[in-house]
Amino acid sequence: MYVYVFAKTYKRDQDKKNAETAAAAAAAAALSAPPAAVAKHAEPAPPPKRVLPPLSEDEQRKVYKWMLEEKRKSKPRDAAEKSKINEEKALLKEIIRAESLPRLW
Repeated sequence: MYVYVFAKTYKRDQDKKNAETAAAAAAAAALSAPPAAVAKHAEPAPPPKRVLPPLSEDEQRKVYKWMLEEKRKSKPRDAAEKSKINEEKALLKEIIRAESLPRLW
């Protein structure tokens, strides 16, 4: 069964058009499938979670170095923000120079 909906494209008729389209879609869905099948298709299955392997210490060190480079590129707006960035850079430098690295995740 085919349902044709003709509507004007005037802005004031948008609500009417949306209501007609929704009613036509609901009628078509009710006629084409039993109610039990409609309920099953309404809930999409959750995507499977990807579990990535942990980063090696060398890769972690590269990530910390990249973070330090990004902090160096940032432009502070005032003195408080500049001091905060300097503290974060100092912390990153300590982490990079340490013998063992803290785990990222």
